[in-house]
Amino acid sequence: MSSDSKMKLVIAIVRDTDGEAILQALLDANCRVTRIASTSGFLRRGNATLLIGVEAGQVGQAIQLIREHSAPTIDPGLRRVTSFVLNVERFEQV
Repeated sequence: MSSDSKMKLVIAIVRDTDGEAILQALLDANCRVTRIASTSGFLRRGNATLLIGVEAGQVGQAIQLIREHSAPTIDPGLRRVTSFVLNVERFEQV
């Protein structure tokens, strides 16, 4: 299946402990999601990198779900989520 509609790829790097709750919320909202285990930062803490394929009009909803399902942090200097939104030139499912 091929699509010419305006697709976006949201790359969200979340804390590993929040990954499952965020993944489930996105799946429940019918977002296409792939989870990749990753490590980054000074202390090499575990992260989950989520690759989220959404229609252009769903980006705000996806970001909001990520915010709602990320646990608050005790240290105000720590970031809960880093996200990037990219244009998708071509999207295809085989």
